[in-house]
Amino acid sequence: MLIRVLGTAAGGGFPQWNCSCGNCRRVREGTFAGRPRSQNQLAVSANGLVWFLINASPDLRYQIESFFPLYPRPTSPRDSPIQGVVLTSAELDVCLGLLLLRESQPLTVYATESVIRILLEDNSFCGVLRRLPDQVRWRPIALDEPFCLETIRGMPSGMRCTPIAAAGNFPGYVTAERASQLVVSQASIGLFIEHGEKKLAFIPGSPLVADSWLSELENCDALFFDGTFWSDDELIRVQGTTKTARQMGHLPVGGPDGSLKRFSGLKGPRKIFIHINNTNPMLDEGSDEHRQVIAAGWELAHDGMDLGI
Repeated sequence: MLIRVLGTAAGGGFPQWNCSCGNCRRVREGTFAGRPRSQNQLAVSANGLVWFLINASPDLRYQIESFFPLYPRPTSPRDSPIQGVVLTSAELDVCLGLLLLRESQPLTVYATESVIRILLEDNSFCGVLRRLPDQVRWRPIALDEPFCLETIRGMPSGMRCTPIAAAGNFPGYVTAERASQLVVSQASIGLFIEHGEKKLAFIPGSPLVADSWLSELENCDALFFDGTFWSDDELIRVQGTTKTARQMGHLPVGGPDGSLKRFSGLKGPRKIFIHINNTNPMLDEGSDEHRQVIAAGWELAHDGMDLGI
């Protein structure tokens, strides 16, 4: 299985357009010991010819142009190797890129029923994806039920996904009344992606690590996990907001009950943090937080990172 990491930042990217925190300021000044990042996005393939996107970043157009295998094929005026998109939530940094794929390209979008309802019933913008018959085929997926990634002609790609509940909430733009009509366990998911005996785990947003995941993760070749915040009160201290990391649906990396501690016994997979917020101190490669991550056997995903498993 081929994995291209197209983007690694949380919503807004790094640096964030309206942020002057220490990290963002130093990136703009050229004094930061770390890398700028576009918003979280993966592309996966079993053969290097047919590709599927995991989420649809607002930075997707630029990300496609940064990776030659995703370029349109010269066999016809419009023929993309991108066959489908799997969405892990209805957050804007997860799904807004779908609108950038509106140019009459057939696609399959895999998402939970609740996420599909939010996008199609509540957002008129998504009508642009239904201008032509079968322009986008929306395929509901169910928690803990494996499904095959198929080409737009219905051919199996060789890759199989299993969605798991990631214990997150619906996006802030979904009203409480509307949320009460949906299934909260479908709001945010993680994915186990398999090709033959190889397995990738992708859990970009979760406020916890379920005990039931650990044995499954031990059998994975690689794990991408939520690296949004270092501490639970990070945004409260840096930006004066009122919500903790966990209230926003993210387990902090550091601390006595953070993900570094929670995964301390996990030895099987290559362990990689992704979806990293611009305020996270571990982005600074000269920081103590970054040294703690490396010492614990973790990596920080970066834009343009390639994995072959």
